[in-house]
Amino acid sequence: MERLKALYINTSLKRSNEPSNTEALIEKSSEWMKLENIETEVVRIADYTIIAGISDHMGDGDEWPLLMEKVKGADIIILGTPIWNGEKSSLASLVMERLYAQSGETNEKGQAIYYNKVFGCLVTGNEDGAKEAGKSILFGMANIGFTIPPNSLAYWVGEAGPGPSYMEAGQDSEFTKKNTKMMAYNLIHFARMFQQYPIPAVGNT
Repeated sequence: MERLKALYINTSLKRSNEPSNTEALIEKSSEWMKLENIETEVVRIADYTIIAGISDHMGDGDEWPLLMEKVKGADIIILGTPIWNGEKSSLASLVMERLYAQSGETNEKGQAIYYNKVFGCLVTGNEDGAKEAGKSILFGMANIGFTIPPNSLAYWVGEAGPGPSYMEAGQDSEFTKKNTKMMAYNLIHFARMFQQYPIPAVGNT
């Protein structure tokens, strides 16, 4: 079997030259992937020019097609987002919209191109909003064809009010460590299963 590939999409509003709490949690997740010989790649959406719209290509300067090729080549996709005002980031919404724009494309079986790909979500932030962000992201991705294994959300949030973020205060959280590991292994299990037993076309069960 071919080596599985995991693509992490970091939708922090910070570019790669700035520290990212979301990236720190992504690194914890990718460690489990690497232990299982999963090829990993992380992309920081803020480093790219992604034009808003419901199309596969929004014209000159739009770098979404580059990222879409990475999505098509991956078996596991994990979207990481910070929380702003209790919600996923604006860049997370942008990625979801662009993925949705190509949900009508099909594979050789006539299925959505996201079939047999598994999806997870990582969230960091202060106060609250992790489950709200996860609910929105995971439902949206299941709706366009990705498979969502059990416990596909891992997160860390701080206490109410302003305070330290994940890199400063959350990396030793037993809850977050447990759920990050569980999510990684559930994603790997389903991806390996799809390698051997992909979802059949309708009428060929």
